Amino acid sequence: MTAPQGVPVQTAEEWLEATAHTELLRFTTAGSVDDGKSTLIGRLLYDSKGVYEDQLASVRKATRNLSTNGLDLSLLTDGLRAEREQGITIDVAYRYFSTPRRKFIIADTPGHEQYTRNMATGASTANLAIVLIDARYGVLPQSRRHAFLAALLGIPHLVVAINKMDLVEFREEVFLEIREEFRAFAAQIDAGDVTFIPISALDGDNVVKRSERTPWYEGPALLEHLETVPLSSDLNLTELRFPVQYVIRPNLDFRGFAGQLASGVIRRGDGVTVLPSGRTSRVQKIVTWDGELEEAFAPMSVTVCLEDEIDISRGDMLALTEKLPHASQRFEATVVWMNQKPLAPNRTYLIKQTTQVTQARVREIRYRIDVNTLVHQPVSELELNGIGVVSVEAQRPLFFDPYRQNRATGSFILIDPITNETLGAGMILQPQAAPAALGRVTDAERRAARGHGPLAICVPEGRGDLARGLERRLFGHGYAVHVIENAEHLREAVRTTLAAGLIAVVVPGGAEELDVIRGAVPAELLVRVESVREGMEEVARVGPMQGPLTGGAGI
Repeated sequence: MTAPQGVPVQTAEEWLEATAHTELLRFTTAGSVDDGKSTLIGRLLYDSKGVYEDQLASVRKATRNLSTNGLDLSLLTDGLRAEREQGITIDVAYRYFSTPRRKFIIADTPGHEQYTRNMATGASTANLAIVLIDARYGVLPQSRRHAFLAALLGIPHLVVAINKMDLVEFREEVFLEIREEFRAFAAQIDAGDVTFIPISALDGDNVVKRSERTPWYEGPALLEHLETVPLSSDLNLTELRFPVQYVIRPNLDFRGFAGQLASGVIRRGDGVTVLPSGRTSRVQKIVTWDGELEEAFAPMSVTVCLEDEIDISRGDMLALTEKLPHASQRFEATVVWMNQKPLAPNRTYLIKQTTQVTQARVREIRYRIDVNTLVHQPVSELELNGIGVVSVEAQRPLFFDPYRQNRATGSFILIDPITNETLGAGMILQPQAAPAALGRVTDAERRAARGHGPLAICVPEGRGDLARGLERRLFGHGYAVHVIENAEHLREAVRTTLAAGLIAVVVPGGAEELDVIRGAVPAELLVRVESVREGMEEVARVGPMQGPLTGGAGI
């Protein structure tokens, strides 16, 4: 690969050092057939000196085989034989290049409706989307569909590249007419930041350099815009969300929780709440491979150590105590379906959201969205490439924010529990019930859990926090649990709970109440514990667990 124009030749070490802290921009392209997506990407790579010599030689050979005059730059991205033969993009092609200002990852996504799932996959992590429009035909239904998908996926920046301006003699009125029509549509879908650039991908006008053939256009060339579009505002740095991926305990002197910050900033000394237990602590230290940090921010991967010994395992989440996420089993979401077998209500799937994996059902398909007209259509199933709004119910509460607010915690995938195939991708709109992760388990939740015998668990006097943490953890594993604390008629409360087949977690008010409990409960159904882990181990003998009995040390 040759050095970009104006940049002195460097050794590999010098280049790596110079680009170590360069910003990364991920962007995707979409457009109708023959709008010139692949040609535009090829032009960007070629003119910015981002093509290796062996790639260029391969394209020259393929161009001759296709009997095409000149150099067919679209072949730099259309790598599949079927794509070359049909002249369309089918799969998502990723390409990488850099300039002195930024590094770039390009996802060249297909524009056809039957490949909607491919576009959703390629655009899911993009900071910016380029929608190409053929200047001869203007805004087509496909153009609206691509813009709608970009807005649906929460891409914060949209570039409308009006291509093939050379075929309309670079007339300003053509550009202005298309711009006004698209602006009116963008307002309907809340597209956010939209930039319009007239280009000719074939000739390179306004792609890498400003073109003299558009003296009426005063904006930047496409590459200049890509290098300067602000990215810092795209990150959610106000709400700490730290999903725990792994508990690290190499010895008795170290216990850390590893993961990637989904959003927000975490600092040494911050007060955090652990979900779902609701226990609170402070950040003792933030550890990385290069040493300890005073603070870390999204999307850094770090290990967090807390001042207190708290039972935490994979799937739990740390958040600032004053800014907690929603916690609910039921929520409304937009789903892009990606499987030949249609989505049908009340089938059991696995749902993966941040680092949590649990069972879930789609209780209702509210409507299907026609991506060409945006009309809401009532349906009983959601077919391959279909997009619909659905009601989802998970087996245990998930911790999330609306997708528009936080793309990391507001997204999920549905997985086939037998084949492990990814079936659909979802974006959470809003919870359907009041948050319950830190409160008492509701009667409806208790009725939904079954399949075990009764048991009475006594925790130490005054440890209501431990009782509620154990209640939430047991319920997450499929047990029906009830906490008894400050009961006026303690004996009757415990007996009634056990008679209903529930697990009673009792917080005694002193030695007298402990004697009352001993007199009310058969010895074989009474245990005393001092941590969540002990409670989990004791209760495992009364019925089958609904999930793994793993985690860190007990409270």
